[in-house]
Amino acid sequence: MKPNQTRREFLLGSTALALTLFFGSREPLHAQSSSSFDTPVAIPPEDGGTLVDGVREFTLSLQSGKTEFFEGVQTDTMGINGSYLGPVLRMRTGETVRFDVTNTLAIESTLHWHGLNLPASTDGGPHQPIEPGGTWSPSFKIHDVASTMWYHSHQLHQTASQVWAGLAGMIIIDDEVSDDLDIPSTYGVDDIPLVLQDRRFNRDGSMPYEASMHDEMAGMSGNVPLINGTVRPYVDVSTEKLRLRLLNGANASIYNLAFSDGRSFVQIASDGGFLGQPAEMSELLLAPGERAEIIVDFTQNERVILESKALGGRRGGGQGMGMGGGMMMAEQNPQFQLVEFRAADTLEPLAEVPDKLAELPRISETQATKTREFLLEMPGMGPLRMLGMGGGFTINGNAMKMRRVDEVVKLGETEIWEIVNAGPMIHPFHIHNTQFRLLDRDGLLPGPNEAGLKDTVVVFPGERVRLLVRFDHYTDPERPYMYHCHILEHEDAGMMGQFTVV
Repeated sequence: MKPNQTRREFLLGSTALALTLFFGSREPLHAQSSSSFDTPVAIPPEDGGTLVDGVREFTLSLQSGKTEFFEGVQTDTMGINGSYLGPVLRMRTGETVRFDVTNTLAIESTLHWHGLNLPASTDGGPHQPIEPGGTWSPSFKIHDVASTMWYHSHQLHQTASQVWAGLAGMIIIDDEVSDDLDIPSTYGVDDIPLVLQDRRFNRDGSMPYEASMHDEMAGMSGNVPLINGTVRPYVDVSTEKLRLRLLNGANASIYNLAFSDGRSFVQIASDGGFLGQPAEMSELLLAPGERAEIIVDFTQNERVILESKALGGRRGGGQGMGMGGGMMMAEQNPQFQLVEFRAADTLEPLAEVPDKLAELPRISETQATKTREFLLEMPGMGPLRMLGMGGGFTINGNAMKMRRVDEVVKLGETEIWEIVNAGPMIHPFHIHNTQFRLLDRDGLLPGPNEAGLKDTVVVFPGERVRLLVRFDHYTDPERPYMYHCHILEHEDAGMMGQFTVV
């Protein structure tokens, strides 16, 4: 360690150096399955459940099946009420919902309601496993405002493989604010859900989860992008404005989204609901677990492609990241053509996006009664393990243990959580049971599109991100919630901790 060099800077530099040796000969895969977009995008079925005595009830089945990603080829997959992915679950703020989740798989699984505020016993994390043949029936009130959430497997040490196989789906929450806003809202017509993923296929069409040491370190990514489970899809556009509900449901890939002609668009919502005002932008970074709603303008007869572009020079505030760190970030950021939009020769006009979308409380760190630090480290995977330099993926030096509670938080108290990335990779940090507000990144205020409600935040190498966090609804001294990196291989390898609310 050099004089005046912090431990975090030393870890960044030394880890990046070793990783340069490990990844130096590896070229990322960016192959496209064909040169044209020739399949209409699959729109997931909406499932509004059934109202029974004022409770909205859903029946879900975790199941195996076969999916035709490529014409004439059947791929073994998993899904929820289908062969791959699940329906879009639709519910309203203030309702009580109940789920009967039956596991018809031959393996144990879970179903986590990502982004929702709910009791720990109904969270669907690793403490609520569903045995093969078993049924889990959680029930809770919807406290969250209008938003795009999602649900996915959260099985201990198997989250990555089960999500890879298809155990995930989108949730849409409506409320009076969303009812009153004059924005595109006709599902599947001008309001389109897009689950962004990528997968790796063998020549026979199989999509096995076979994680190498490289995949465990960088996260499992593929060379074929899937949109709602569709390869090289197109969307027919019949209106002048299109609302896209974007969910990064990938295991590890970080998409830097932009349109092929460079057009701008407006973001209207982040993970937990509407922004205060629309944020105009031409690129949108979306990491695993994050959601965003955008509105895009179209003119008749045009075609444009949504792409994932290189991040370029964008990075956090760390020093000494070095060549290895840049290489690792490139590994995380595949370049793809994702989906083509085809505008009709006549488009239905729609109203301009309102200047004001929602009322968001002002935030100030003076509200906080406690500060906690969470140091994300990856000191000993791959080549570093071979060099005898330590363990694996950790938070504050600890890998996940089911029997250990790492933090105890008081109900109704506002805290500052400081997330520090001491490694050479981007880590999207997710906290269960809350929608937090982003205070700053290395002292710099967040951009307009990060000023709203979030449950997952991107933390660049060397960066310190401060969050204003609060838990308002439920206590349980025995059952914990999770916080973790949402690169699923990192989560499975130990970059996850537990906290209780009392």
